[in-house]
Amino acid sequence: MPERRTVALVTLGCARNEVDSEELAGRLEADGWQLVEDAADADVAVVNTCGFVEAAKKDSVDALLEANDLKGQGRTQAVVAVGCMAERYGKELAEALPEADGVLGFDDYTDISDRLQTILSGGIHASHTPRDRRKLLPISPAERQESAASVALPGHAPADLPEGVAPASGPRAPLRRRLGGAPVASVKLASGCDRRCSFCAIPSFRGSFISRRPSDVLNETRWLAEQGVKEIMLVSENNTSYGKDLGDIRLLESLLPELAEVDGIERVRVSYLQPAEMRPGLIDVLTSTPKVVPYFDLSFQHSAPAVLRAMRRFGDTDRFLELLDTIRGKAPEAGVRSNFIVGFPGETEADLAELERFLNGARLDAIGVFGYSDEEGTEAATYDGKLDEDVVAERLARVSRLAEELVSQRAEERVGETVRVLVESVDEEEGVHGRAAHQAPETDGQVLLTTGEGLTVGRMVEAKVVGTEGVDLVAEPLSSLAGVEEAGR
Repeated sequence: MPERRTVALVTLGCARNEVDSEELAGRLEADGWQLVEDAADADVAVVNTCGFVEAAKKDSVDALLEANDLKGQGRTQAVVAVGCMAERYGKELAEALPEADGVLGFDDYTDISDRLQTILSGGIHASHTPRDRRKLLPISPAERQESAASVALPGHAPADLPEGVAPASGPRAPLRRRLGGAPVASVKLASGCDRRCSFCAIPSFRGSFISRRPSDVLNETRWLAEQGVKEIMLVSENNTSYGKDLGDIRLLESLLPELAEVDGIERVRVSYLQPAEMRPGLIDVLTSTPKVVPYFDLSFQHSAPAVLRAMRRFGDTDRFLELLDTIRGKAPEAGVRSNFIVGFPGETEADLAELERFLNGARLDAIGVFGYSDEEGTEAATYDGKLDEDVVAERLARVSRLAEELVSQRAEERVGETVRVLVESVDEEEGVHGRAAHQAPETDGQVLLTTGEGLTVGRMVEAKVVGTEGVDLVAEPLSSLAGVEEAGR
């Protein structure tokens, strides 16, 4: 019997990319490939790249070069680029990075096994040719679902699999294989974006907004629960638009309670919310539904009106603070995070001071700050009024210092609170770490439990916050397994 072909998936970028990698893993395993964790143990290393900002693109190139260094040293014979950077640049990336044996776009995902086999056998598959994916679906959201079947939508794989592919637990498995054993997993709610933020190139290579069917989201969540997942995080480029192409802009409000009722799921989290699209009904569901955490990942980006208008966005400091007051009036313990861009073309010292006013009043749990840089193909790249790199760097450092101070203060405000912690790691030397309801994976800090007696990964424990370490919390379990079986947040 011939030895099975082996493949390793190296994932960079956001949670959406992680979902896409697990879909690729599902497709490859279904076609007989053996999945391995270490690229050095794989015949083919597939690098799922990020193409969002310069730093992420550099990380992607570094990962491709690192994988290429394995060739000739062991088993690795080929390195293939997929993901957003490959989709966005295609042939250009292939020419600039000859170390990659293949550059595949989203349209190649359905036939990923054949593509890799061709490359592994020494054949050549033509590098992906980039195109504006916004043009692949009708302009009217209401007409998109009928066309969706003809467009590659990573992370939207169907839930009906051929016999022998689905796990023994049931026939509802998605075309997806988990690449780790963490008790939290992301679920793709939609793809693409219809917003036209002047600094963002994502819609051009991710396409127009299109929702997944609620039944597919539910079935995938049930399957994940059967795999031991306790928390799901709903991801897309803009979750507040979910359902608009299905005829119901309030579809998320009805879907969330259904997801929360899935057996085995202890926590449902929603990411990527647009402040301008927040609805009273959605706030109500996010703050009052058992197991749906009051967590608000709000994309503010700035708060000075002139800068927001130049960004093609809406709002201002006072409106944003009013939104936060509304949220905390319903759920005082709610977690809120956001990202901000400083040094945008035309940003004045007064604009920066306005952003600082907002940050000082917002009491955010996590803050990401980025210095503006031109992204090719975006409207902002054509703007006048560009600031010197030194000015952008100084403003980035200034706001980053303020952000670090403010999130530490916010963490200190939580001392004395009782939090429900999902245990994510248990280590004799490092201790027991997990996350409370206001903390999303990877981005928002964590909780260090003072004792790990009786605790295992994936268990829920109620604990009292007794201290902080920057943005992180230190908490004492109320009892070894207190709250493990309780429902709610």
